[in-house]
This record gives sequence, C-alpha cells and structure tokens, in this order.
Amino acid sequence: MAVFALNEHRLIFPKADLADESGLLAIGGKLDVDWVLEAYSCGIFPWFNENDPIMWWSPNPRSVIVPGNLKIRKSMKSYFRSGRFHLKIDKDFEQVIDNCQNIARRGQDGTWITQDMKDVYIELHNLGFAHSFETWEEGKLVGGLYGISLGKIFFGESMFSSVSNASKYALLSLSMILELNNFRLLDCQIPNPHLDNMGCVEMSRDDYLALIKQNNKDDTIVGNWGNDLLKTDFKI
Repeated sequence: MAVFALNEHRLIFPKADLADESGLLAIGGKLDVDWVLEAYSCGIFPWFNENDPIMWWSPNPRSVIVPGNLKIRKSMKSYFRSGRFHLKIDKDFEQVIDNCQNIARRGQDGTWITQDMKDVYIELHNLGFAHSFETWEEGKLVGGLYGISLGKIFFGESMFSSVSNASKYALLSLSMILELNNFRLLDCQIPNPHLDNMGCVEMSRDDYLALIKQNNKDDTIVGNWGNDLLKTDFKI
C-alpha cells in the first residue's frame, strides 16, 4: 500500500488499517498537541528520527499488555516489597522524558525523542494527558516511564532505568494501577523482546482498532495523576 502524504493545514488522517506492511501509514502533517491526540484516538502514533520527516504508524500486530497481567518472578516481587523503591506519579515528568531521551540503549546510536517530540509531550503533560510513573530511591529518580492516557487506554511511549529493575518496578506499578482503575489496555506499540518476556502480547490491528473505537466513548482522566485522581492502593 502507498504511504500517504499529509497536509499540515488539514488535521485529517487516513484510516489506520491502510498502513503498509511495516506499519507506516503517513508522512508529514504537524507535530503538535492536536495532531498527536487525534492520532492516538485513531490508533496511530508518531515515530521518527532526528532530521527525518514526521512519520505516523499503525503496526500490525500491535504489542499490548492487559492491565494486571505482567509476569514477575516471585523473587522479583519479594525484591520490590523490600521497600527499596518508591513510586511517584507525575512528580517530575520532564526529568523522566529527559532520561528516556538521553539514556544509552544497546544497538541504538541516537534517539527518536527529538526536542520537538519532547516539547509536545511536555505540553501534553501540562494539559493533563501525558503522565509519568517514576521509581525513586533515597530521594533520587532512578527509573520510570511516560505515556499518554485517553479514555481507558494508556499509550506507553518510553522508559528508562539507571539502576537494575527500576523501570520494571514502574511498569509493574502502572499495570496494577491501571487494573485498579478499570483500564482496558496498556499499549506498547511495537513488539519488544524484553516486554514480551514480561507478558506483552500481540493484538491484531483490526482488534486493536475496534477497541480504540470503543475507548473513544470513555471519559479521560485529565490532570496530574499524582493528585489522587486514581486509585493507587495496589499490593505487589
């Protein structure tokens, strides 16, 4: 299938199921709050490297986690119960995205989190749509993740860890909190061996888009999630 060229002056996406075999749907458009929110509500997300044009994706299959279904070894659960790590939500979103942008990753020379991308997600956070789940140790941020919430789906974007298992703690906490609050799905976008080992599963694009359609009817919990907008009394 052909890749669509978007007009930055018309906020219109083609149907997500028209993406090519790689999942690439369209190029162009505009990277701002309105475009990004519309993309997610259509089952699409932006992903591109520095100096590339804006690219919009809808992969098939989609990598997802059913809230509460993460696989964690008993020994790891005991480790997390030790009290070494502490979870904070939306405490320091900008520091989380900075770390995700700058952390060294095996097999990657650069990052897709460009300055423009970072600016948009920080604005989305300030508007109450983007959130960070943070792992703190002795008063220091040591791991975490961020993403966007619309309806009852959390769209995960990136995570980092500066000490062993810190990002796993944030991801497990997120999964359990989403389950507590009756979320439908934690979207992980593209299959990743690390996440697959933790219980990430593949969902067909058709099934995913049907779920998106239902999800668009649900209310979004907008605001700083650190201000008691969610149930957070989970136990690992």
